[in-house]
Amino acid sequence: MMIRMGNIRDLPEMQKLFEETITEVCRKDYSPEQLEAWKSGAENEERWQKVIRKQIVFITESEGTITGFATLDKGNYIDLLFVHKDFQHQGIASLLYRQVELEAIKQRQLYITAHVSKTAKPFFEKSGFTVLQEQSVPLRGTVLTNYKMEKKLIGS
Repeated sequence: MMIRMGNIRDLPEMQKLFEETITEVCRKDYSPEQLEAWKSGAENEERWQKVIRKQIVFITESEGTITGFATLDKGNYIDLLFVHKDFQHQGIASLLYRQVELEAIKQRQLYITAHVSKTAKPFFEKSGFTVLQEQSVPLRGTVLTNYKMEKKLIGS
């Protein structure tokens, strides 16, 4: 498994991974309507262009296939962390998270935050995050539940 920085050429594969992961991995936690609303975010080209231009993007890759990605915004906010549906439970999320955390520490951040899905909440808790607040997010005619979570960084 290789880890590298993301670039503009990765966007189509990242967007596809985003959609497929939501569809397959998150379906036990969200209704079909919620999944459709959530994955429609892949169509927002402006947002994805901004992710690549303004955030730090880490990509994991195996044999030329992107197996996961994570993004760090403003030094301490995990905007996106997704693992390919066919590469779940192989330590990829942990690998990506460690990279993000190291980058935040390098930038002398005191804490790291994320808005976390029901599906990802156990992973983030295992990684040392605590829930600050449960949130109801209106999206395309439905409401998604997620959690504002935070982790104090060691040495801060």
